[in-house]
Amino acid sequence: MYTLYHHPYSQHCRRVVSLFEAADIPYQLHHVDLGKGGHMAPQYLDINPNHQVPTLVEGDLKIHESNAILRYLCLRHGLTDWYPENIAQRAMIEQWLDWNQSRLSPHVIGVVFNTVFAGDRGDASAIQRGQKGLDDVLPVLETGLAKDLYLAGPEPTIADLSVASNIFHLSLAKADPQTPNILAWFERISALEAFQKSLPPPPA
Repeated sequence: MYTLYHHPYSQHCRRVVSLFEAADIPYQLHHVDLGKGGHMAPQYLDINPNHQVPTLVEGDLKIHESNAILRYLCLRHGLTDWYPENIAQRAMIEQWLDWNQSRLSPHVIGVVFNTVFAGDRGDASAIQRGQKGLDDVLPVLETGLAKDLYLAGPEPTIADLSVASNIFHLSLAKADPQTPNILAWFERISALEAFQKSLPPPPA
């Protein structure tokens, strides 16, 4: 059985949980207490020297990056519904996975961490920079959803699970986008039982 080193408020973890649930793949969660420095504990650094979550462990195999985990699971289990073999469609999936990590995610982290989780240590300037960055990148997502119901065609893929985890994360800071294509797409993703099962409880 797979073990996923996990924290419920990590959007990177939640996208992997969504795929596990969607594909009915058995897994177990191992909680990493980020608030108490569990990600810096020597025993966890032996598993993931990047001191991040998630980490997927299967026997001697350890995979650290969430999008790499999504790809691995799709290839390992033949999940061609979630990771189609058509080369053009797969290229679109890869584009959105990379865009999510390199363009969207840094701004999401800046806004959500400093608004929701940092408390009195929240950096107002980081929130402002993050919001400015979102204003730049979210129109790309809005335009990208103009032609199809999902990011890479008429059916959801791992690209949608990955990006939607970040959009949900923005909702924790009441900063989620309100443009029509994103709203309609996120409503479709949110209706998926697998996505719902990945969501955390409301933050205290």
